[in-house]
Amino acid sequence: MDFALFIFLLLVATGAVWLADHFFLRTRRAPGVNEPWWIEYPKSFFPVILLVFLLRSFLVEPFKIPSGSMLPTLLVGDFILVNKFTYGIRLPILNTKIVDIHQPLRGEVMVFRYPDDPSVDYIKRVIGVPGDRVAYQNKRLTINGREVDVADDGRFDYRDREGNVTSTRRFEETLGTRRHAILIRDEFPPINLAGVEQFPFQDNCVYNESGFTCMVPPGHYFMMGDNRDDSKDSRYWGFVPDRNIVGKAFMIWWNFNDLKRIGHIIN
Repeated sequence: MDFALFIFLLLVATGAVWLADHFFLRTRRAPGVNEPWWIEYPKSFFPVILLVFLLRSFLVEPFKIPSGSMLPTLLVGDFILVNKFTYGIRLPILNTKIVDIHQPLRGEVMVFRYPDDPSVDYIKRVIGVPGDRVAYQNKRLTINGREVDVADDGRFDYRDREGNVTSTRRFEETLGTRRHAILIRDEFPPINLAGVEQFPFQDNCVYNESGFTCMVPPGHYFMMGDNRDDSKDSRYWGFVPDRNIVGKAFMIWWNFNDLKRIGHIIN
């Protein structure tokens, strides 16, 4: 079960007991008689659950990074915080936007519901916004005909999913005013054509052995991982609709393996 739905159901159940006791049950108890456990416990937990529900729904929500697709920005095992209101206030559970605040900008790190399975949360970087023409040819990123600036930043070593040490080239990429690190493995092709799935608005994209070109449709976003050759992203499963947005990742609040990462701001 979705955790947000689970919290909501707990809130409804404990809130119902609190209301029933406040307006009806306590008036029928004899003076000096203690509350039964099935009233005492829900009443005690109700304010705590209400606070957690409000915080997770409208302010911040914690997430754990499960894969290396956002290396070197985010490491496997990072616990991050996501701002839930930057991109607008949404109704809990339904995820329907009721107040529009800001639109996602290129270069921001965003958490969203995976279009093929909205019960799964993904985290990637915003590469293209509605109306953008995004091209990735021979591992060079171009947006609206302008090549994105990159600068060589040495090498980066990490352990892959099989536990093997992988050595890659590290670059600093600039999207708008945002600079961030990306990883490129020369031995990999720009895109694995066999891995491209069918997705809505696929006619907006043209694929070839050198890469792809996509026109981002209205109300959608094009996402890519910073670990460019080890990320399943919009290149393979398509665009992220606005209704799937969860929030903007902004800080690492914990990492059991590297305490120095605590408090690190996500660029």
